Amino acid sequence: MNKSLLCLVASCSFTPLLSHASSPYFSFKDGDGFKRFSVSVGALYVKPTGKAQPFQINTAVAEGEKAGVGDVKVDSVLDAIDESKTGATAKKNFLKTAVDLDALGLLSYKDENGTKYLKSNIAGEATIDGLSHWESKGTGLEADDVATLGIMSNYFFTDHVSLEIKAGVPPKVDIKGKGKIYAPLSGIAKPSGIGALVGDLPLKKDILITDLEAHEKAASARAWTPAFEFQYHFGKTGVNKFRPYIGVGMMYAYFNELEMNKTIEQDLVNAGHMIINIKENQAGAALDGKKSSGNPKVKLEADDAFAPIATAGFTYDFNDHWFAVGSVSYAQLKGTTKITISDDKYGNLINAKTDIEINPILGYAGVGYRF
Repeated sequence: MNKSLLCLVASCSFTPLLSHASSPYFSFKDGDGFKRFSVSVGALYVKPTGKAQPFQINTAVAEGEKAGVGDVKVDSVLDAIDESKTGATAKKNFLKTAVDLDALGLLSYKDENGTKYLKSNIAGEATIDGLSHWESKGTGLEADDVATLGIMSNYFFTDHVSLEIKAGVPPKVDIKGKGKIYAPLSGIAKPSGIGALVGDLPLKKDILITDLEAHEKAASARAWTPAFEFQYHFGKTGVNKFRPYIGVGMMYAYFNELEMNKTIEQDLVNAGHMIINIKENQAGAALDGKKSSGNPKVKLEADDAFAPIATAGFTYDFNDHWFAVGSVSYAQLKGTTKITISDDKYGNLINAKTDIEINPILGYAGVGYRF
């Protein structure tokens, strides 16, 4: 039985079974004529209150990994030189001047579009740092508000104590992105041949991977969130039409039908190509953002989660069967979302995860019937 069906069965069938239970534990004699089973249907509005948490990212490129550069755009090399290092600006100017004066094509060449490339035998080798693991500050994911049809069922052990099962039509939830994800590339480039006259070039460049905020939504998922709650009802059946109640319990959250924004997905595929290029001694192609020989694939996952939930609400009796109900609940719900970019040849290229703090406030208004 899959999880979606399990959630549905648990939400819809458990309470009716209780209503027919003959065990003495579910047959307390208390009150005067109260009805043991009730069900209500109404509007359920969910407002997440959590804040985005930064992505934790690691890649298949180890700290200090060495890779051949291959052909690389001259501008890409110049832009990546870390001018905060002593002598780096002078080296940058020397390299630029040497390429500009390279009438014989000893250092570089132009492609059909007139873009200058440093030759692979000159570009040499690079030692790469910064890509093994980093925290992408200012980024994350947040769930959007959503409304759906709520179904609440109650079994009363006594006139005051009940067990409520909260359910509803599982809504499709939009997940909004926060911030831009950069790859913090650093390291040392060691030109070869006559390029060695320039000396080692310190590198530092934040390479934009994707802008999570550039789209209406970063992803979407269907949320299954049944909850089980023990409640205490004030007042007395047949005496008080208006009866406040409070409750505490647990919520279970399961997410399926996950879909990522196609543009963001393509950006992540391109990041996978960058890692493959480095692995294939084409670090220059990675810096230039070129497609590799591999076939990166993106997988999005969301872990299941449990959360405590608390409720304050009321019922108002129209008669001994029909009633109105309203409530406000809060759940301390946090889940983990994982993104994996992999390739058949190189395995996992990039692993990224973030906690989604949902922490929803749930408002419910409905009409119910007591049996």
